[in-house]
Amino acid sequence: MAGYTPMIQQYLKIKAEYQDAFLFFRLGDFYEMFFDDALNASQELEITLTSREGGSEDRIPMCGIPYHSAANYIDILIEKGFKVAICEQTEDPKQAKGVVRREVVQLITPGTKMDSKGLREKENNYIATITSFADGQFGFGYNDLSTGENKVTLIESFEEVLNEFAILGASEVVIADDFDEEWKKKLQERGAAALSIENNQIESESFLSLLQQLKDQKQAVTSSRLLNYLYRTQKRSLDHLQPVLAYETSQYMKIDYYSKRNLELTETIRSKGKKGSLLWLLDETKTAMGGRMLKQWIDRPLINKKQIERRQSLVETLKNQYFERQDLRERLKEVYDLERLAGRVAFGNVNARDLIQLKRSLQQVPIIREIVKSMASNHDISVLAEKLDPCEEVTDLLETALVENPPLSVKEGNIIQDGFHKELDTYRDASRNGKTWIAQLERQERERTGIKSLKIGYNRVFGYYIEVTRANLHLLEEGRYERKQTLTNAERYITPELKEKEALILQAEEKSIGLEYDLFLNLREEVKSYIPRLQDLAKGVSELDVLQCFATISEERHYVKPVFSDSRRIVLKEGRHPVVEKVLQSQEYVPNDCMMDAERELLLITGPNMSGKSTYMRQVALTSILAQIGCFVSASIAELPIFDKVFTRIGAADDLISGQSTFMVEMLEARNAIMNATENSLILFDEIGRGTSTYDGMALAQAIIEYIHEEIGAKTLFSTHYHELTVLASELPKLSNIHVSAIEQNGNVVFLHKIKEGPADKSYGIHVAKLADLPKPLIERAAAILTHLEKENGQAKATPEQPVEQVRAAAEEVPESADEAQLSFFGEEAPKGKATSSPKEKKVLDDIKSLDILEMTPLEAMNILYKLQKKLK
Repeated sequence: MAGYTPMIQQYLKIKAEYQDAFLFFRLGDFYEMFFDDALNASQELEITLTSREGGSEDRIPMCGIPYHSAANYIDILIEKGFKVAICEQTEDPKQAKGVVRREVVQLITPGTKMDSKGLREKENNYIATITSFADGQFGFGYNDLSTGENKVTLIESFEEVLNEFAILGASEVVIADDFDEEWKKKLQERGAAALSIENNQIESESFLSLLQQLKDQKQAVTSSRLLNYLYRTQKRSLDHLQPVLAYETSQYMKIDYYSKRNLELTETIRSKGKKGSLLWLLDETKTAMGGRMLKQWIDRPLINKKQIERRQSLVETLKNQYFERQDLRERLKEVYDLERLAGRVAFGNVNARDLIQLKRSLQQVPIIREIVKSMASNHDISVLAEKLDPCEEVTDLLETALVENPPLSVKEGNIIQDGFHKELDTYRDASRNGKTWIAQLERQERERTGIKSLKIGYNRVFGYYIEVTRANLHLLEEGRYERKQTLTNAERYITPELKEKEALILQAEEKSIGLEYDLFLNLREEVKSYIPRLQDLAKGVSELDVLQCFATISEERHYVKPVFSDSRRIVLKEGRHPVVEKVLQSQEYVPNDCMMDAERELLLITGPNMSGKSTYMRQVALTSILAQIGCFVSASIAELPIFDKVFTRIGAADDLISGQSTFMVEMLEARNAIMNATENSLILFDEIGRGTSTYDGMALAQAIIEYIHEEIGAKTLFSTHYHELTVLASELPKLSNIHVSAIEQNGNVVFLHKIKEGPADKSYGIHVAKLADLPKPLIERAAAILTHLEKENGQAKATPEQPVEQVRAAAEEVPESADEAQLSFFGEEAPKGKATSSPKEKKVLDDIKSLDILEMTPLEAMNILYKLQKKLK
């Protein structure tokens, strides 16, 4: 390092402490980057790479960006998962001896963004932390720095940790430096943009008060890691951080990562966008903080009946009060993002315009409160109204202190009202009177000299001056004017009188601007003292916003209030898939019923492709989720159990990052459901087993059905194209066949999208291929092959018109003699008593005789038949 200049040595010393971040090194009006930072930043930001002398033989790579436009460049790097360390001059260059002292004043990371440009207004920006303990437990905590939210829980397995991480969508994870490498890899596969190291788990005095509500030491240790990281990297006041709240994942309906994706709760599978998701359907919120709370409720449906019914009661009241609700929606539009504003006040990056927005928001609160009180038909809504604290003291303070339309900058003055501060008024008076005096002087000079074009101007370099064109210079009185600047066509002068007044005016303006900035900082500190009240108000407004959103959706889309069954009954009359119904808009949606009880736990769904099996399954799950977040549901009658967990295996998807095939993903999702479901869970399995050979797939599908039926007892919807499985209805007493109906007209299939009892008669696969407009010769060839296969492998089939019992009875009919069995088996036509058989065939017949058919499952029978056939070949 000795070979470099002092400034480069300073850079390298600071950079050594922030090796995983881009170091924005302040030099004058630019943030400069050197060495590898310059090489990488020039590519990531698409800016020019240059170089400079640094004391070594080789020139040092360098690139830079103007400090006033740095925010946009920082956002680009953060969105790409990088970190940025902001290094500022912390010493007045006029007083510095040698190199100006510089320090990192903030580390900006994906999980610590505070500038609104880098934040989505209706989404939280979470940073998470994970601590592994010796007993196998994991501490999992998270924070949203922009709102101050802090939570922590204990989790039993790393799989559950991954699931919790995925639900949050945290962009950064804080871990210890000895964290398991395999776990790191899995976190990155699940979307962690950045992994950060923090080994300090000591409870610091600076945040001890935030941990007071925690009773478990493991939770305190977990939270301390994250809080130490935040205080170390942000290097400023974090007074807006809320006390850490402990929660348990068992307090909410568990929806794992796969199920959340398959059900498209907050984003669609294909586009990864909001449109087409349940969140898109429901989001009629009018505030940013309400939008964030809505997403949190969707991610964590309730399982406590009392809590759900409280929300339902509030939604019902709001739904029935149309005009009041409309007034409420209009008022909510005017409410600023109070949560993030409180964070910015504490963080120190709030400006006067933000505080004016705060004032206007608070002015809406008394009106909102009165609207809510006017429809107080129950205790719950009265309690909600009381949560809406108008914070009149803050409103009055801001009303008195700030002008109505302040400038964006807080360092240029004109933000504090006249009459707020006596000294400021004195400076302003001096400044304003001085400018009036200058205007009068200009008139006097024109009259004295007779020069009508004479003017008095001002610039920052020369101050005030009298400007006279060259053509009029001869009219000036000698000795009165002192030349200050020469221009091409004019001369600029100053007089002793003007010079004296200039000093008074500029001194007054300078002092006025400085005093205004100090007054603004004091005002911000006063507002900071109200942060806890503002945060409580934000929670009340957010809850009210989500509830009115539910009421609006429920009324507009004709949803009904569900009731909850203690006997685990599902009764849905005219149920609809809420999102598909909205997407269809003018097209009529075909509603369907769903009936399940203690005698009907598992529905086996058959029917052609594209007929709506998956849609029917999803609508049952989404209806349950809607009910458990407190919203009304898309049906005419709805009775539901409260599900503790929802599992889905829907659609074909591989996981190339993890090196897993479609079938492996299918099996992993199935395993997750089977290992974790309880009798109070909901399972949706779509086409299990289709990713492997027919026999393998059918065997797995039947085994899974039997296991769920016998061992778990969860409410299960299982769709399949294996029609052979429909015979299970006669063996498993709690399984029922249903199908999605379709009819064939003139060689074409017409999907009716209607659920009916019993199994489907065929799959219509070739008809679907025809709809997809595959070449006609291909379709004809497929039809011929299908006919040949059906003749070659002809089996008794169950159809809606032919009860399963009759099919099984026909299949199980036993011939009266061994010869008849032989003839029946080989399809020969021979007179009774004249059949002959080889020793190999005789052995097969003896094996058949020894079978106990009544004790065999269909799958076992199929396997034995396959072995017997191999013996004969």
